[in-house]
Amino acid sequence: MEIKRKGNRMYDEIREIKITKGFLKYASGSCLIEMGDTKVLCAVNYEDKVPQWLKDTGNGWITAEYSLLPSSTQDRIPRSSISSGRTQEIQRMIGRSLRGVVDLKRIGERTFWVDCDVIQADGGTRVAGVIGGFVALVECLNKLKKAGLINVPVLKDYIGAISVGIVYGNILLDLDYSEDSLASVDLNIVMTGNGEFVEIQGTAEGYPFTKKQLEQLLIVAEKGINKIIEIEKQILKDEIIFLLGH
Repeated sequence: MEIKRKGNRMYDEIREIKITKGFLKYASGSCLIEMGDTKVLCAVNYEDKVPQWLKDTGNGWITAEYSLLPSSTQDRIPRSSISSGRTQEIQRMIGRSLRGVVDLKRIGERTFWVDCDVIQADGGTRVAGVIGGFVALVECLNKLKKAGLINVPVLKDYIGAISVGIVYGNILLDLDYSEDSLASVDLNIVMTGNGEFVEIQGTAEGYPFTKKQLEQLLIVAEKGINKIIEIEKQILKDEIIFLLGH
């Protein structure tokens, strides 16, 4: 069954991405990321201490928090002080992704808090959190560099993330909610600018998938992530040169 996508997107085409840097006045780094109708507000702040288990190691830490705001979906989501299993999974994914491209030994004994609040959800909120979190983190690290608190390159690479899935037998890149809700296979992929994997989350719902299909999904995902990293390079430009060391 052939799928007609919103906006006549091709099967391997990502939604329009818009990233507004410095969106918040008081955060050390922030951005609003829009992927189609998905909108996520990402903010980064830091403190000059680390979790107890990292104390006196010289290593820093990056951790993430994620939430859906009450009116981000069609049905109001009640506020809760208790994180659901899904929320915890997404927070860990965002944190792992960002730690994967930061030299924790070089950022000093600091903890960076990455807050990702979903203003509007239409699929792909976790990958938007990774992308927006990275942009906000770069802004925060750049401020530390300008203040003389970071004197060596601390980034290893860029990071990008995207969803990919199978809907009625069709491989689709960057699924919106209507597609994701029908997907028999759903993957979330995180990769570095050098094409290395940081995270592969994949599940089948109702129909198992083959190794060949997995390979096809990864090829399409990599194409999307390469496009996202191109966008990051355009947005970050000179801000990231010193942090990467080249």
